[in-house]
Amino acid sequence: MQKYAGVGLEELRGDALAHRKIAEFGIHMDKSFEYANVVNEIFDKMVEPHFIDPTFVREYPVEISPLAKRMAEQQQIVQRFELFAGGMELANAFTELNDPIDQEERFAQQAAAKARGDEESQSMDFDYVRALQYGMPPAGGLGIGIDRLVMVLLGVESIREVILFPQLKRREPQD
Repeated sequence: MQKYAGVGLEELRGDALAHRKIAEFGIHMDKSFEYANVVNEIFDKMVEPHFIDPTFVREYPVEISPLAKRMAEQQQIVQRFELFAGGMELANAFTELNDPIDQEERFAQQAAAKARGDEESQSMDFDYVRALQYGMPPAGGLGIGIDRLVMVLLGVESIREVILFPQLKRREPQD
């Protein structure tokens, strides 16, 4: 963020600077102006396109990953990484949050953001929190976008060119 957008994650917590940076970069916010959305928009538009060579990004703010476990030594950062190449995300991985108290607090923050108009925020999931109270062993996951990986390997720009079973057909010109 600092290298390509000229702003650090913590600096974006201030609304005035966040608004100024969004305007400076010409980013239209069609989402609510929550911290996580601002960071994601700036990252997507100003940082991600620079990751041509394989690049691992880590140290994500907790607000961006409500289901990921916090770092023990840095409570505002989660145990998560993403792999980028060819200017796009190829993989996302994180350690699952298994602390029911922390998870309930994060769901409450998400629900509050949703009430303020953030359509992407989640509602409170009491069933999930209750399940965590019974105990969940340490777990994690990795999701790889095979279609995006194939795009990078073949050097194509449209995902439609590599999807095995496309849902949308190209429209034939009308006579």
